[in-house]
Order: sequence, then structure tokens, then C-alpha cells
Amino acid sequence: MNSKKSKGAIAYFVFAALILLFMVLTMKNLLSMSDETKYSDIIQNFDEYKVSEFSLNLGSGQLSYKLKGDEKEYKYKVPNVSVFYDDLFSEERNYREEYNSQNDVPLKYDLIPASNSSFWLNLIPTLLMIGVMIFVVVSMSRTMSAGKINSVGKANVKLDGMGKAKVTFDDVAGADEEKEELQEIVNLLKNPQKYHDIGAKIPKGVLLVGPPGTGKTLLAKAVAGEAGVPFYSISGSDFLELYVGVGAARVRDLFDQAKKSAPSIIFIDEIDAVGRRRGTGLGGGHDEREQTLNQLLVEMDGFEANESVIVMAATNRRDVLDPALLRPGRFDRQVYVNYPDIKGREEILKVHTKNKPLAPDVDLSKIAAATAGFTGADLANLVNEAALLAVKNERKAITAQDLGEASIKVIAGPEKKSRVILDKEKKLTAYHEAGHAICHYYCPTQDKVHEVSIIPRGQAGGYTMSLPEHDKSYMSKAEMSEEVITLLGGRAAEKVVLDDISTGASNDLERATNIARSMVTRYGFSDKLGPIVYGRSDDEVFLGRDYNSNKTYSEGIASEIDSEIREIVHGAYDKAIKLLQEHIDQLHTVAKYLIEHEKLNGEQFTKLMSGEMFFDGSALQSTDYGETETNEFGEA
Repeated sequence: MNSKKSKGAIAYFVFAALILLFMVLTMKNLLSMSDETKYSDIIQNFDEYKVSEFSLNLGSGQLSYKLKGDEKEYKYKVPNVSVFYDDLFSEERNYREEYNSQNDVPLKYDLIPASNSSFWLNLIPTLLMIGVMIFVVVSMSRTMSAGKINSVGKANVKLDGMGKAKVTFDDVAGADEEKEELQEIVNLLKNPQKYHDIGAKIPKGVLLVGPPGTGKTLLAKAVAGEAGVPFYSISGSDFLELYVGVGAARVRDLFDQAKKSAPSIIFIDEIDAVGRRRGTGLGGGHDEREQTLNQLLVEMDGFEANESVIVMAATNRRDVLDPALLRPGRFDRQVYVNYPDIKGREEILKVHTKNKPLAPDVDLSKIAAATAGFTGADLANLVNEAALLAVKNERKAITAQDLGEASIKVIAGPEKKSRVILDKEKKLTAYHEAGHAICHYYCPTQDKVHEVSIIPRGQAGGYTMSLPEHDKSYMSKAEMSEEVITLLGGRAAEKVVLDDISTGASNDLERATNIARSMVTRYGFSDKLGPIVYGRSDDEVFLGRDYNSNKTYSEGIASEIDSEIREIVHGAYDKAIKLLQEHIDQLHTVAKYLIEHEKLNGEQFTKLMSGEMFFDGSALQSTDYGETETNEFGEA
């Protein structure tokens, strides 16, 4: 603590002590002057002529009196001196004369006149208290205002120092290519001289781009930990403030701090909060966010040299960033951190289960194969949910069943077994999910069914889950067409069996329509409209840029797009109905099984469809009378 802060703290302590002392003295004075005597008792004593001797201070109102036959002196502070005096010595009544006429011993009394000194003495405590309070309030407001003005331009930066536990590349799994790309940055920070000797320049910035949860922030921390340099982290939203010019001031302060401890790394998380494309708002060049961005551009590559300070940033919205921020000389490198593949998912699972007990039946390679599309954050959540389930079931280790249940819980939400479902709704849900499952089975491009359930999870009344056998980089026209068929299979089953439709297929219809629209407008799968993209791929809601924008195609083309989308969806719906009508017996079998057992795993479903196992509506029978089948997660 510096001397100014010490003096300020002492002053506040003294002021508080003075106020406390004054309050104690005031209360003591009040307590000393007050007793159990009431004003009405005083007046009654005078009315009954019991007071034989008294003195009254006309300034302070202090009354001292004695009663007849009592030598004890009593004291009382009169609340209103003038009223009390008029009661004793008015034109209608004179207490002295009346008392003397009724008693042999004359009244002794003394009226002490009010003096200016006594008035000011009584007023001093009040004035002192008011003065101290005004002084404290003014001093504190000045100090707080000065501190706020001085600190408002300071960057709210978090510094991961050298003494803290470091995050290294060993803590990052499933991103081998990304780590290899960033290893060069580490070498530059560790051994800058050999790069300078050959004339190579240190990159000014590295932009980590990728979906949420893929480990962009963790990679940035690992770079700092590997290089052993100070790591300044800040969020993009921390630059923006109510006051004008604060954002630019914080950018300058951030770079000043980093330069003092160079070589160092500045990490800006969610940089799209401050780095959005300029000219998209109504504020124009005076927009506070744009001023902050301008200062960031200058600091990264301006007139002033910025050696040995590397700026790393993370975003999942590269499309909204300003082009000046992405050019070479600012963010020289852009590292795309994508979803991990099957090998990467297995490595991530090993990292998150390193300190957790696993049962012998757990095979992480199978878990990795069944979690295609999961990010690192999803896998961490999956392992944690499995650990919670193991504790809930009073197990000492995480089993394959826990991991299987956790994977479904992460995707679809927790089961709602206590929810009361009418028999009519249960039957409708069973046929709906059976329709999805059978369409999956007879569409060769679709993934195999992993589990079918009519137990509500999250917002869904039931679900049909399919898991891919391998990672996919792209989808063909046939795959997307058959995906629309599987999505409409539930609605088609309701129509075929119940001759009615429900609102349960609303999400299926929405997803099917979006796929059909993408086939026509983005991927050029329409034979009628051809391989043309209709509409911009970067259509974002930017007030100012798209506020007055027009469509990139005519109304006639818009009508044809709607017609093509309608044709794809209607065609898929007709195929789903035809497919279910051709396999109506299997549809009834699967639905009846779901009504009785509520769940159907992938292996049981395959055996029902292939005839290896049949169900007569009351009992499950199998052609092989061996042990109960289990799926890859150990579920029965």
C-alpha cells in the first residue's frame, strides 16, 4: 500500500472515530438527563403546589426542584421552556403568589436567564456532527471519483504468471496438427535470435477459429505454458464501457503492460465482440466499438514497433471480423480448431478419465467411435455425467453403462420417468419412433439405429438415436435425401397406422425443411435450378449492412426455390409412407415392443428386423437361447 492510500485510510479511521465518539457522548448526555419522571408528573407537582424550591435555566431548559418535606434535588430537562414558563408565570396564574398564600414558608425559585454562550454551547455538538459528515462525504466522493477516473482506462487483464501451474501441450488432446502449427510460435518466443539472424520476423498475431468447445482457449494457454512467458488474457467485451474512449484507452494499457514484460502473449477471447466489421452500425466512425477496433489495429501493426508481443485471439465467428484485422501483419496466422476425429476423441477421453476409476468393461475406443460430432467440452461433460451416475448408483468405478447413459443424456437430456403419459399418447409416440427407426433401417446411406425410446427426455416425448460408424467430412445428395425420409418417417407412421397426425413431428418437419432448402439454395442439388448458390452465405443480422439489402435473386426464382423445396419434402414423405406400408408388420412389432418395454437398443432392433428375435406383444422370444445381448455400452 502506498503512502497516499495509507494517509487516506488513517483519515477515514479518524473521521469514523470522531463520529462514534460524538454519538457516544450525545447518547450519554441524553441518558444522564432522562429519568423515569414524565412531563405530566412535573406539571402535576406544580398544580398541587408540592414544589417548594426550583431553578429554571431559560436557555437550556434545565429544571432543578425540591418537593415539600423532601430534601432530595430532582432534575428534569423541560422540552419547551417558553410554554413551561407561561404555565408558571402567566397573567391568569402566578405560581409564586399562589404557593406563598397557601404555605407559611415562601417559595424559593431562581430563573437563570438565557445567554448567547449557553446557546452556542448547546449548538456546538450539532454543528460539529454536520461538519464532520460533510467533510467525510466530500472527501470520499473526491477519492472515489479520482480512483474511478484513473482506473476506468485500465484493462481488466488477467495475468497468468510464471509461478502458477502451467498448461502445456500435454494437457491438450485431439489437436495434433494445431499443436504442431503453434509449436513454431513457442520456438519463436524461446529462441528469437536464430530467427532474427536469418531475417525472419515473429508473427504479430495468431487467430484461433473453430466451433465452441473445441479447445481454443486451452491451446492459447498451452502456448504460453510451453514458451514460459507471461500470458495476458482478456475478453473482447471487457474493452467496451459506457464512457466514450474507454475501449481505446484499455487497448493501449493492455499493450503497454505486455511490452514491459516482453516477450509475452496477449490473448483476447471472443474477439468478435470488439473486432466486428466496421461500417455496419448506425454510429458510423464515432461508434465506440469502432474506435476500440481502430486502436487495436494500430497497436498490432502501426508506426510503433511491437516486437516480442504476440497477440492470440479466439472466435467462432470469423465471418464477422473486420478484413483489416485479418490481413498479414496483424493476424498472420489463422489456425482452424475443428471437431476432433475418432482418434482425437479417444485421446481427449484419456485425458479426462486420467484421474477417474474405470471399470474393466470400459473401452474408450468404442466410446470415441460412438461420439462422432462431440467437441472436447462435450466429452468432458460426458465423463463428468458418467461419474455422477456412478456415484448415484453407488458404484466405486465408472462403468460402460454409465458412459452410455451419459452420452444419451448429453445429447437428449435426462429421462423423465415420472411423467404421466396417457395410453393414447404412448401408442402414438411408439409408432412415431418406430417409423423413424424402420426408415433408418431401410435407407442404406443412414447410420445404424443405436437406441429407440418412448421415455420423454428434455423437450422430446421420445427419440430414435443413430450413431455414425465413422466420421464424415461431407454428405452426398442421396444421404441428404434419405435423411429427409427418416425425419418424416415418424409423421408417416402416424398417418399410415392411426390415420391421423399430431404436433409431435414439428421439429422433424423443421429439420427436413432446412435440409431441403440447403440442398436447393446452397449445394446446387436441384436439377431444375442447377449448381447455383442463391443468397449470401454470410447473411447475418447487421443493422446498417443488411438493413436495406435486397435479395440476390428475383421473385420468380424465389417461387421456383419454394417449388423445389416442396417437391423434395413431399417426395420424401411419399417414399416414407410407401416404405412403411411395405413393412407394416415390422412397424407393428417394433411399436408394440416399445409400448411394453419403452426402450429398444440397437442390437435388439436389428434382431427384430432380421427375424432373429420376434415379439408377440406379451413376451420377448429369441431364436438363440443364450445370454442376454448387450450393446457396445454394456446395456441390456
